[in-house]
Amino acid sequence: MVKRFLFSVLVIILSALFVGCSATDKKPNEEVELLISAAASLTDALEELKGPFEEKHEGIRLTYNFGSSGKLATNIENGAPSDVFLSASTKDMNSMEEKGLIDNESRKVFASNALVLIAPKDSAIEIASFEDIDLAAIAHLAVGEPASVPVGRYTKETLETLDLWEPLQEKLVLGSDVRQVLTYVEMGNADAGVVYSSDAFMSDDVNVLAESNAAWHAPIVYPGAVVKDSKHQQAAQQFLDYVTSDAGMETLRKFGFK
Repeated sequence: MVKRFLFSVLVIILSALFVGCSATDKKPNEEVELLISAAASLTDALEELKGPFEEKHEGIRLTYNFGSSGKLATNIENGAPSDVFLSASTKDMNSMEEKGLIDNESRKVFASNALVLIAPKDSAIEIASFEDIDLAAIAHLAVGEPASVPVGRYTKETLETLDLWEPLQEKLVLGSDVRQVLTYVEMGNADAGVVYSSDAFMSDDVNVLAESNAAWHAPIVYPGAVVKDSKHQQAAQQFLDYVTSDAGMETLRKFGFK
């Protein structure tokens, strides 16, 4: 009877140890897949980072989910799986923090950007500043959707500061993220558009007409954080540390980020 009791205790202990081991970040020889929810403007830079990171961190594979920061935050809040959130907006990251969805200690600002007015490469539009936007010369202006797309929010703030938001309402073409706004202008579906300088920097099909005064809108900074429900906390932190490392910073600068 005693032996049976001791055997039962041993089974319970071993079971607890097994559960503890299974909850660790990574078992030996097990490949970890990290899901990175990132602002669309980071697409090119993060794709460039993928190879070097995976080569340096054997057994960790990256999968990206790019989109507008607002929609990504909402998806995570609604239970969509994610290990790291890289936002183009302090507002969206603050919302995540207030709802207890991120590891606050992991939160870091890793880049900044600027807002620019662009036109198709072959456009004859001549505008030297946002203040000089000619309403008669622009039939369609592509901007991000302000409610969920950070670049749209910064654009609205800028145009409101210049008393141009209301006069331009009937001319606005709304994009679901900054890359869609860029595409609208590249394809000639809009006479002009407002995107980040990093997006314009990577395109051969647009000209930058003017850069917004940083005082006209909230600071354009990129905070990143580990998602609290991530099952791979250690690996997620390693990725975030890599983004903010010298190698990560060099890549971000290469793609037009500040």
